[in-house]
Amino acid sequence: MTQVILDISRLISRLRYSTPSGVDRVEMAYARGLLAQYGDALAFAAVHPTGLYGRVKRRAALDYLDELERRWLSQEDSPRQRSLPSVMPWLARLLPSRKGVGSGGVYVQASPHHLTNAAKVRGILAREKAKFLCLVHDLIPIEFPEYARPSGAALHRRRIETVAVATAETGGAVIVNSAATGRSLKPWLAQETQVHVALLGTEALPLAAPEPAFDGRPYFVCLGTIEPRKNHLLLLHLWRHLAETLPPQSVPRLVVIGRRGWENEQVVDMLERCPTLKFHVEELGGCPDVRLSALLRGARALLMPSFAEGYGMPVAEALSVGTPAICSDLGALREVGGDVPDYLDPLDGPGWKRAVLDHAVCGPLHAAQMERLPDWHDPSWGEHMSIVSRAIAGLMP
Repeated sequence: MTQVILDISRLISRLRYSTPSGVDRVEMAYARGLLAQYGDALAFAAVHPTGLYGRVKRRAALDYLDELERRWLSQEDSPRQRSLPSVMPWLARLLPSRKGVGSGGVYVQASPHHLTNAAKVRGILAREKAKFLCLVHDLIPIEFPEYARPSGAALHRRRIETVAVATAETGGAVIVNSAATGRSLKPWLAQETQVHVALLGTEALPLAAPEPAFDGRPYFVCLGTIEPRKNHLLLLHLWRHLAETLPPQSVPRLVVIGRRGWENEQVVDMLERCPTLKFHVEELGGCPDVRLSALLRGARALLMPSFAEGYGMPVAEALSVGTPAICSDLGALREVGGDVPDYLDPLDGPGWKRAVLDHAVCGPLHAAQMERLPDWHDPSWGEHMSIVSRAIAGLMP
């Protein structure tokens, strides 16, 4: 069987962190899915934090995957865990080797790690004598540069150009997480490059009892990195308005889950300095999977007023545990949620207010969505990896 090589550079780079990002979870899902499909025919490779490229010893890679998953499920997030003495043994074990490089096959990459360096990627593929199969998550920094860091658009353009050149030169292919992402990507690719649409699988959150309502009040969850395109400002202004116009016990609580990203000064200022929000809004910078599961299960609804998304994993996670979703009317979110969520324009403040107040008291909107929920189809990693496997098969001689 032709060898399949999985790049795990992203996971190795996250050695010091116990709270995974969405991209981290995707790369882990690829590791588990390809292991199940290809067994011993799957090899692991990486660009190590030292800059070295090569194959990662199988036993070291498997042990590291187990260790990462253990950390993600646990509550540990200590300075000691992030210290250099703590990570050095793993860095040493995961140091890549040249042994096995050049045996050919299909090179699979599920993260944007080192894609800004086209020469490095092309060099890796040339040494491996492999075809390139890459997952592209979105083109948001290019299409909406106002929501990215100042250099974000240029960096992402380099990533997409790398994917385009590498797939064309090796006769490779691309996986996209939604048809919306595929439509955005298609103009960048060579005409003959195949694009496979595969919705990301829904993360199986740990079983946990729903977290009870805070001081008897219902609560809502907003899940995602605090960055401009997530539109946290709409929710914070809405909650301040509710706090100023309703009795305190009639104001639902808002739980904001996600690390602080970039160019979010206004959001941070409101979270830290707005006295009106102190009694009603809680920020959780890191949240272990067990706690996240409990919070989602106990929430009245997930809120996702984003201006742009390549995929809608939080929507899928909420619906998968039976929690309604109120989200922006975006193509990528509709691909995930189907007809179940309540969709709103991200600028429609009065509409969001009506929806929040209705769901807070289990009103007609809430009841109608609860009736639709059983009809929702849960995207699975099995379905996703089946599409990936077919794409790999199409690249094999």
